[in-house]
Amino acid sequence: MNRRDLMMLSAATLASRMAFAQQQAQISPAGASDAAEQPSAELPLKLQDWRPTSIYKVPVTQVEKAKYPVIDMHNHGGDTPEKVRDMLSSMDATGVEKAIVFINTGKPEAFAQARTLYSGHPDRFELWCHFDLTGVNEPGFGPGAVKALEECHRLGAKGIGELHDKGKGLDVSVGTEPASWHEPAAHGVGAHPDDPRIDPLWAKCAELGMPVSIHVTDPIWTYLPMDSHNDGYMTAFHWRLDDKPGLLGHDALIESLERTANKHPKTIFIACHFLNLSYDLTRLGQILDRTPNLYADIAARMAEVSTIHRFTNQFMQKHQDRLVFGTDFFYSPGELRSSFRTLETADDHFYYEDYIDYFWPMYGLDLPDTVLKKVYRDNALQILQRARASAG
Repeated sequence: MNRRDLMMLSAATLASRMAFAQQQAQISPAGASDAAEQPSAELPLKLQDWRPTSIYKVPVTQVEKAKYPVIDMHNHGGDTPEKVRDMLSSMDATGVEKAIVFINTGKPEAFAQARTLYSGHPDRFELWCHFDLTGVNEPGFGPGAVKALEECHRLGAKGIGELHDKGKGLDVSVGTEPASWHEPAAHGVGAHPDDPRIDPLWAKCAELGMPVSIHVTDPIWTYLPMDSHNDGYMTAFHWRLDDKPGLLGHDALIESLERTANKHPKTIFIACHFLNLSYDLTRLGQILDRTPNLYADIAARMAEVSTIHRFTNQFMQKHQDRLVFGTDFFYSPGELRSSFRTLETADDHFYYEDYIDYFWPMYGLDLPDTVLKKVYRDNALQILQRARASAG
């Protein structure tokens, strides 16, 4: 018997033992034995339960607080006073000076109600609203949405975000979002960013000095076949778009946003999540070079870009004036410290303290201080100042 035959026999034997064990588990009465509920070397570990710890004896850098003050340009805040207090505690512990909080409504009355959670901390939170896209497919849409935007601005909204278009139009669900993700704009298909029906809203944002945070498309892995070749399968399956019919595609959504930004040069746009081009930072850099009023946040993409840490370092140095920090989550100190460790250190092969997504090991980007200062805070200030300077 050659080595290949031996390996095949061993695999067949293991598969048979696993199948037998699974059959026994299925026919055993519930609660018959505590041993049946315990992990066994005979059964495979589920990926969702895997929480690896690095075995490498390499330098480990503990980052308790960001090296420089931070403005979080992408945050969804808390929905209770207790959560807002916890958020403030995390910010204080880790060096976050201010958070831009996206209030998921474009309706003035709902915005006014939500802002009360943050009213006691005007120096720590800045609130942004949505568009009210109710009736976007009906005749006469437009003036009412502009009026709602003006009223939200009067009530304290300083920007717009986070708008979404995953293929069916702005803030139209494609089936992967939680029920509380947004106020549904339309059933079926809505308006993409470059739709003329949205032009008055983009223009009003420039007039009011309101920057726009916008999420278009999703990571490339969600569009690829869900097979053994999909590099990001472990998280892509949950958010998969390959099986959703009628979507505007990945490239077309990116092109739609670029056209929009070029059509409205006085409006400041911030593309969420590296414009979902973390797999092709070269293309993102080319878009930023062509589109001076477009920025990108780095929120919730540390796992994707740290795995190509040397190339990401080069990209972030080259485009250091166009990137801003963001989190995208209600954070614990551990999550923030993991992000800061990724950005600031040269550590090898580590895992997020409180959050694992792709199950890939992380690698520090080792960004220079000049880049850290800009990404953490200076670029955010520039965006806010630039948007408000253009207000008419």
